[in-house]
Amino acid sequence: MPNPPTIPRLTNPRPTMRMPADLSPPGPAVRCRRFGSPATALAVALALLSAAPAAAQQDPRVQRGQQFAQTNCAMCHAIGRFGDSPLAIAPPFRTLHERYPVEDLEESLAEGVMTGHPTMPQFQLDAAQIADFIAYLKTLER
Repeated sequence: MPNPPTIPRLTNPRPTMRMPADLSPPGPAVRCRRFGSPATALAVALALLSAAPAAAQQDPRVQRGQQFAQTNCAMCHAIGRFGDSPLAIAPPFRTLHERYPVEDLEESLAEGVMTGHPTMPQFQLDAAQIADFIAYLKTLER
């Protein structure tokens, strides 16, 4: 029976971040000015990507609801998980479920949202838009 292949051990306790010779650009090892090494920069980039809202991986209804909120509501309401509303009297969307079930908005959205303050525009959405918007609001409850 042949011996299993051996795995070479690193002899340098501090390996460099150089590519193999056939792929390396000429000159010294690449260093990122802000993060030190390419590995650190890559780790930071991956952390930022994983922390960002995963809109591209979401249900299409949620994406459409979020786009509606961004286009029509973000000028007054905080529409995400963090931050204050630009207009102090406009509640952040992430807190709506604390006041009442967001599904209760369906009828108001279908008939046309009208409020007592003049800065709130009137909206009348179709059934698909309502479903999209409610789906987005439900994601903020988590």
